[in-house]
Amino acid sequence: MKKFILGQKLEMSQIFDKEGEVIPITFLEVGPCKVLQIKKKESGKDGYDAVQLGFKELKPEKVKKPLSQKPFRYVKEFREDTAGYKLGDKIDVSIFNEGEKIKISGISKGKGFQGVVKRWGFKGKGGSHGVKHEARKGGSIGSRYPQRVIKGRKMPGHMGVERVTVKNLEIVKIDKENNILAIRGAVPGRRGTLVEIRE
Repeated sequence: MKKFILGQKLEMSQIFDKEGEVIPITFLEVGPCKVLQIKKKESGKDGYDAVQLGFKELKPEKVKKPLSQKPFRYVKEFREDTAGYKLGDKIDVSIFNEGEKIKISGISKGKGFQGVVKRWGFKGKGGSHGVKHEARKGGSIGSRYPQRVIKGRKMPGHMGVERVTVKNLEIVKIDKENNILAIRGAVPGRRGTLVEIRE
């Protein structure tokens, strides 16, 4: 049975191990999630295997009328093997164990419009005589042929707000009562970012 669940980034902190070394920690609020739909490859309607989860059930007064069939703040689909999952099942943090390695996907922080030095790590130009207002410019963006900017050229532009997956993150602590996972290392996104956690 594949393990996967939805969660929300809470904050970062740090703890000390037995040797006194600092361990960076990210706290995640994980589940409980409800199985809303199961898709099967065999059925001609869907054509692939997937499990749809709902996270953060909304209170009745916050559900827009007419009443939605799925009154959850977040609904996500995991294209994984559906074996072991049934419609209406509740999935919570107890499916994981301390010391397990997981991978987490989320949307990275938005950084606005950035130049090539911050966005791509360009060195920029030197500060000698004859170099004026050029320190952080990207330089030439093309050549005589093909007389256009080639696709994929590294240039200034919007940075961040991209889907990022971090693999091999270790579960340090599990708080089953409060549905909180303590992960060693950093997780994509700001506080409150929705994250997908997979085995």
